[in-house]
Amino acid sequence: MATFIERAKSTCALGGAIVTLTSLPKTIPIVHASGGCSTMLSGTFSQASGYKGTGYCGGHMTPTSNIVEKNIVFGGEERLEEQIAHTIKVIDGDLYFVVTGCQVEIIGDDAVGIARRFKGGKEPVLAANTPGFAGNAFKGYELVLSTLAAEFIEYKAVKDERTVNILGVMPGQDVFCRGNIREIKRLLNQLGLKVNTFFGDGETIEKIRHYGDASLTLVFSEKYGLETAKVFEEKHHIPYLCVDLPIGETRTDAFLQKVGERLGISPPAIAALIAEEKAYYYSYLERFLDIYGDIDLQRYAIVSADLNYAFPLISFLADDLGWVPHLVVINDQLDDLAKKKYELKFNQLSSEAKPKVVFEQHAGQLLKHIRESWPHNKNEKYYNALSPAFLVGSSLEASTAQKIGAAFLPVSFPVTNRAVLDRGYTGYKGGLTLAEDLISALVSNR
Repeated sequence: MATFIERAKSTCALGGAIVTLTSLPKTIPIVHASGGCSTMLSGTFSQASGYKGTGYCGGHMTPTSNIVEKNIVFGGEERLEEQIAHTIKVIDGDLYFVVTGCQVEIIGDDAVGIARRFKGGKEPVLAANTPGFAGNAFKGYELVLSTLAAEFIEYKAVKDERTVNILGVMPGQDVFCRGNIREIKRLLNQLGLKVNTFFGDGETIEKIRHYGDASLTLVFSEKYGLETAKVFEEKHHIPYLCVDLPIGETRTDAFLQKVGERLGISPPAIAALIAEEKAYYYSYLERFLDIYGDIDLQRYAIVSADLNYAFPLISFLADDLGWVPHLVVINDQLDDLAKKKYELKFNQLSSEAKPKVVFEQHAGQLLKHIRESWPHNKNEKYYNALSPAFLVGSSLEASTAQKIGAAFLPVSFPVTNRAVLDRGYTGYKGGLTLAEDLISALVSNR
């Protein structure tokens, strides 16, 4: 039986590959697919990721083979080779990268083989098979970065013990990617570490070429970025460590301690940094205490997000803000073992109350899960309502929040009702920003 994901919160693999490439410095994607694929997928991330824009050579500027019926019947390899040659000639780039759509994968075009014909030329050309049916946007992200790690990044026999790579924070799919990376990098720099980010400020393709010098890869996800991390481990002998996205004091404390322990950084140095950052954090957060107490801003917290954000967000709401964690809906497909492993994370919450955890890819089913999580009002004289509540999710959940009378903040992709530039929610400073946005949503109509 055919199935579909109702109100999906991610594009296909090709979309993830395109947004990853347009977020890499001066990288030119060459899309071997129909023209509509490239335009629509680029437009989706340009609009639905807080209006991030198309990058150096994305959107309607994206080079594409623009295959038509003739190419499907007789093959499109000749058209692709022509497109690569012309793109190198007319568009200035530091890296050219071919990605593929469903049509050409079905007919068996060898896009990787065509790209290899340009090996040894003045400009580097890579390729990866990224048909939409390979998976969601995160899969495209993995395929691009895995190819970079395997074929482009140089092997370094000598590793720098104080250099780390960052994976798992995907541009576009993480609406706050650059701001999140910036704060993670700042904190790690405070520990004396050099940070290779792929998508952070000041990166270049030449710098990325030398990422094989790292001694550790930090993967900010339970699932996404792992394939690339394993390539770094196998090809470059760089081990990896999975960590949660650090949002606010509780999760950032745990993050710094975990990284410090793994890299052998002295506990006093870690403790000193945490103490300094927490002093700053609470000197600002305490300003909310009056309004928080005077008009009782505590809320039942509901989170609908991907697995990268779900636990860090509910942890911040429960452990840092003191809200009641009620329901977490995770919009990713996981096997049963991975689900059980992820559910165990919520035992770390210091809150007496623990949220109900649901894995649901269909964003439109959120209202059903909320209603199932709370007893119905059967016209009782006294009824304890799920109120006041606050829903943190994507723009798709705005109508659900309205139906249950909850305040609302879009954080997880897609975000179409906010403009995001350098905003980020990671670390202590990011926690302050998130608290500011949450409280602002509560008092905006006063």
